[in-house]
Amino acid sequence: MDFSSSIISLLLHFLLISSLVCPINSSETIQQINKPAIKTIQISDGDIIDCILTHKQPAFDHPLLKGQKPLDPPERSKGHNQISNLSDIFQLWSLSGESCPEGTIPIRRTTEEDISRAGSIDSFGRKANGFRTDTIQNGHLHSVGFVRGDIYYGAQAIINVWAPHVESPNEFSLGQIWIVSGSGKDLNTIEVGWQALIFIQVSAGRYGDNRPRLFTFWTADGYDQTGCYDLLCPGFVQTNNKFAIGTPISPISTYNGGQYEITLFIFKDPTNGSWWLEYGLGNPIGYWPSSLFTTLKDNATIVQFGGEIVNAKSTGAYTSTQMGSGHFAEEGYGKASYFRNMQVVGSKNFLTPLSNPTYTADQPNCYNVQGRFNDKWGHHFYYGGPGRNEKCP
Repeated sequence: MDFSSSIISLLLHFLLISSLVCPINSSETIQQINKPAIKTIQISDGDIIDCILTHKQPAFDHPLLKGQKPLDPPERSKGHNQISNLSDIFQLWSLSGESCPEGTIPIRRTTEEDISRAGSIDSFGRKANGFRTDTIQNGHLHSVGFVRGDIYYGAQAIINVWAPHVESPNEFSLGQIWIVSGSGKDLNTIEVGWQALIFIQVSAGRYGDNRPRLFTFWTADGYDQTGCYDLLCPGFVQTNNKFAIGTPISPISTYNGGQYEITLFIFKDPTNGSWWLEYGLGNPIGYWPSSLFTTLKDNATIVQFGGEIVNAKSTGAYTSTQMGSGHFAEEGYGKASYFRNMQVVGSKNFLTPLSNPTYTADQPNCYNVQGRFNDKWGHHFYYGGPGRNEKCP
């Protein structure tokens, strides 16, 4: 590499880091995220949806993506049609009958309350830790199933959706898929699923909205400086005008009642290396460009499915934040939350059922997991729990 190339490389690196450093106040942050809207939609839970021109979305503020246009969806992996999503599920905002025009995407408007809930600008849109290791970190507890030891180019699962109780604004509960490569500061992850957390809507006169919301997350440096939830920083490129990431899912499952699911599929485009997110069957939502990543530029080495909560331990005891349905795995269908028909994309770009998954729970007296298998659901598991109880003080 000659001297001029070295200078250009250093400048690009400086611009990349600069773009990921939070602005100095919340007004600047909000102005960066909330782009000029072509249309605005107010929904019943107090959220505001802005319809933003696709090429003006936050992703294209990233120095590596400036001037680019959204990619067209690639061909789906072979074997993709062998699962069907049996239950219709919608996002609350789309039930209003409103929609965003072609050429735009719906983005949930960020508010001052959102930043207040995060505690600081530095932590807004970020995740302190999320991938399970052999030690519990930052109060994150998991009940999961995973595979490792091979090369993976994607994963799919049908995920049961609930609205678990969340004890405080600095905690959350989620059910998600992790696509993982690397470790330490080189840890790269893509994470998608549903997340319940307390939403503060002062303007709507409401506190305590714990509805499960469709979310995405990514990091390229072990949850340090890069990455964020949803579209809260430059990175994820949305291409679909029918999904508003970060807004509530409806309907949701109830104990001994109706059970509702979402099917999420992450897969790597073998042509340009981008990682795509698809909902249901044949509904691409968007993609993470390969240039965002280091180790995930090639492939994943771990695929993980399951639940995660954050225990803030503000009282010195375990939190009462629930995982899944809030009930333990052994209660089974209609009572405990589940993942089913888990599949991975292997080296030949085939979507195939999971083989010999490992199941583990960080604190099984608080939240547990039970793996099962049958012909209809393939490898599947129930997971979750109530948090604080007699055996989890």
